[in-house]
Amino acid sequence: MIPENIDCTTKQDIMKQLIENGVQGMTSIFETLFNEAMKIERAYALNANHYERSEDRKGYANGYKDKTYHSRCGSLKIKIPQVRGMSFYPKSLEKGDRSERSLKLAVAEMYVQGVSTRKVSAIVEELCGVEVSSTQVSDCAKLLDEELKAFRNRPLNGSYTYVYFDATYEKIRVDKSVISMATLIAIGVNEDGAREVLGISSKLSEAEVHWKDFFRNLQQRGLSGVQLIISDAHEGMKAARRAVFPSIKWQRCQFHMAQNAQSYAPKKTMREELGEAVRQIFHSSDYETAQLIKKRVIEKYKERAPQFVEWLEENIEEGLTCFSFPEKHRKKIRTSNVIERLNREVKRRTKVVTLFPNVASCERLISALLKDVHEDWMSANRYLDMSHLEK
Repeated sequence: MIPENIDCTTKQDIMKQLIENGVQGMTSIFETLFNEAMKIERAYALNANHYERSEDRKGYANGYKDKTYHSRCGSLKIKIPQVRGMSFYPKSLEKGDRSERSLKLAVAEMYVQGVSTRKVSAIVEELCGVEVSSTQVSDCAKLLDEELKAFRNRPLNGSYTYVYFDATYEKIRVDKSVISMATLIAIGVNEDGAREVLGISSKLSEAEVHWKDFFRNLQQRGLSGVQLIISDAHEGMKAARRAVFPSIKWQRCQFHMAQNAQSYAPKKTMREELGEAVRQIFHSSDYETAQLIKKRVIEKYKERAPQFVEWLEENIEEGLTCFSFPEKHRKKIRTSNVIERLNREVKRRTKVVTLFPNVASCERLISALLKDVHEDWMSANRYLDMSHLEK
């Protein structure tokens, strides 16, 4: 139906095009309707019609800017209304731009997941009525790479009190063989208590070297204010952390420590018992109580499980660092569960690919997934109430 706001001349033009050209003239009709709709939207934004004198006017019409807009009805030659004296951009066109961009990125994602160009073209043409060439698909992949590189290398503004680190492993084809490659991931809690994905890195390098490069990249991008690092005991990560962040406290994941403790049981029937003994230490109300329970556990098992006791004495303090921080934060900073859950979501999506053709394709897909998560987190409720933290 033609909007009532459209003037008689425009209505007559539309009817004439329809009568003379039938369905074949729909492209011209849509161009007319689109252009007229944007003019009406500009009038509403200005709070005044074209050439109208009004004290309530918020700005002034300032001509038009030509643009070609690709739609399911073909390429439309449209004129974007310009405004001076205020900010304005047509919502209808904004939605169209987002859809067009989403389409390009979807094509790129299909491409990086191994869908052939022929299949991509067929899918897009069927869904959107637009043909896509191999060159366009490659251009879309480049577009996605540029966006994700900007996300990975963005400046880290503000302060990040807590930072979680972990690695996820994917199969990559390298020189006619298949290897398991680590993608390093960092999550931070900012001064407002919101979570952010701080960094992603995929490389075919030694573990410690990769971690060092990753840490230094975060520093160069502005990572600051870190009071606590939370992670599992990756050997390469531990060595790199001591080299790059020597003065920052470290909380070793309590969940993984309780699991590790079970491997020191002298017999299988004691495995769960030793794991529970370690959990009792971790679930103490404060550091002093944790020390008392630790002494009781050592006394209880020094004869029955001497290797477990030796491990406990050497490692337990790494899991008690969280007691130096507010009680209301401890539940979420005593383990690396938040980043473990994120890695499970990454695995759920990457298992569709099974085997990545190269490092870039792996980093691209994981970066795209984490960028979406990051944007969701930034618009969600805060993860921690940072008012509990002493300045």
